[in-house]
Amino acid sequence: MDKKLSVVVPVYNSQDTLPILVEGISRVLDNQKLEHEIILVNDGSQDDSWRIIESLIPNYPCIRAFNLMRNYGQHNALLCGIRHANNDIIVTLDDDLQHPPEEIPKLLSKLDEGYDVVYGAPETEKHSFWRNVTSKLMKYILRKAMKVSSAQNISAFRAFRTKIREAFTDYKGTFVSIDVLLSWGTTRFSSVTVKHNKQMVGKSRYTLKKLMNHAFTLITGFSILPLQVSSLVGFLSIIFGIIVLVYVVVKYIESGGVVPGFTFLASTLAIFSGVQLFAIGMIGEYLGRLFTRSLDFPTYTIRSTTSGEATQSRLDESEQE
Repeated sequence: MDKKLSVVVPVYNSQDTLPILVEGISRVLDNQKLEHEIILVNDGSQDDSWRIIESLIPNYPCIRAFNLMRNYGQHNALLCGIRHANNDIIVTLDDDLQHPPEEIPKLLSKLDEGYDVVYGAPETEKHSFWRNVTSKLMKYILRKAMKVSSAQNISAFRAFRTKIREAFTDYKGTFVSIDVLLSWGTTRFSSVTVKHNKQMVGKSRYTLKKLMNHAFTLITGFSILPLQVSSLVGFLSIIFGIIVLVYVVVKYIESGGVVPGFTFLASTLAIFSGVQLFAIGMIGEYLGRLFTRSLDFPTYTIRSTTSGEATQSRLDESEQE
């Protein structure tokens, strides 16, 4: 297979899994005779992950590593690695050994069919019931934001053509969704079923609360769907209000007096007030995000870099992308 790969791995508190992961990636790609580099982005780990990365470099000269100033988030770390990739195809996978490197050839084979992005969809979800429900909600929201039907099979285990990153070269923002950014550059998405392992070390970093917050931030950060829903609810409320008004007027004409049912009317007014507050809240969310973006916070900031070919430190250097 005549391909050159850049394997990007966001790293966070993974001192125990990194040696196993790097060995697995190198072994699989060497067996496939694929020229490759492994890009490790340390996303503000609080353990010895960066020290482990430095210790791996003498044995794996294909490693290029970036040490971020603080924890920016998985997708921000991925964006850092993607922007520094040198090869034609990028493969992303997690650092917790849930994505077996042995499955990478499946993604590449599917990519050869003419697709630009291929996801490694798990055979079965290996999470709790509520985590699976939240995951399905996230994929639904992503499908709406990306306007791509195959988004229902989205996974952090993905392969795509590096050229796609040209579509989001100038993107700046504190919130990043790699999948949405990829949809800015292509509509040729596909997926292939691959094996996903259970998490071997520690617990999942994505709690139910974090997933819900991520879903809400995603839908308000890359979609106007909430505003459209607010408009629809407001329109339906107007129709309901007109119906109630007609009912009150007709009853007044028929009975010639005050229409009984104050409680009903008070409840109706409460509903209308709630709809108004809901719409105002949605507008406020969008204004808040515009304000945050106007502050021009960096997507990520690199503290230092190191690689198998040469080691260079740029302590406290602010490379803002």
